[in-house]
Amino acid sequence: MKRRRFIELGGLMLSSALLLACDSEGPRSARPALRAAEKWNEKVERALFRHRSMDRVAQGTQVTGSAFPKYYVSAKVPVWNEAVRGPWLLEMSGLVDHPLHLSLDDLQHLPTVTQRVNHYCVEGWTAVAEWTGVRVSELARRAAARPEAQYVDFVSFDDNYHESWDLASAMHPQTLVAYAMDGHFLGMGHGAPARVHSPIKLGYKCTKYLTKVVFMAERNGGYWSDQGYEWYGGT
Repeated sequence: MKRRRFIELGGLMLSSALLLACDSEGPRSARPALRAAEKWNEKVERALFRHRSMDRVAQGTQVTGSAFPKYYVSAKVPVWNEAVRGPWLLEMSGLVDHPLHLSLDDLQHLPTVTQRVNHYCVEGWTAVAEWTGVRVSELARRAAARPEAQYVDFVSFDDNYHESWDLASAMHPQTLVAYAMDGHFLGMGHGAPARVHSPIKLGYKCTKYLTKVVFMAERNGGYWSDQGYEWYGGT
């Protein structure tokens, strides 16, 4: 059984259990078992994780294009309003020696990666897109992330959406702060001006409408992981 399918089945079983517990009459009694199950699932995922493992699509595979789903948690598509908020900047902060505030133009002048990879959704569908952006590892290097930083929180202006990651996953070569999709700047429905994207995490972990990358000593949950979705969310 392929690694992704194994994790997908485990994640679905855990998610189902969590949803049942939330709807049951006695969720508190189920919580210890559910926490234990999630810890076991995360332990397996971490053990299977490899920095040298790369997501690849078959040569000649076409991008999903306009059929690539658009999703956000606000009541309407989030749009950065410079008249209200000022120019968009990406903040690199937390446990770093050199905090950064990067404009979209700044990002474009950093070492850039373009990769055609899969996007895996927790709902079971998969799409293909070509993402262009800067590796999070490159940003961490420039901000001089400290050794005690073991987690990264990706924060959005989409109704304060955020998801935290383990540092190893954030430093994977295919984890990008992406500003372009399929050869064009990100559209409003896909997370403009910039978003996180990585094929090693399920879609809900890939924060769109990004404003902050915060390095931390401890993880702090996330929008969906605080509602019962698996925190690790690996593919």
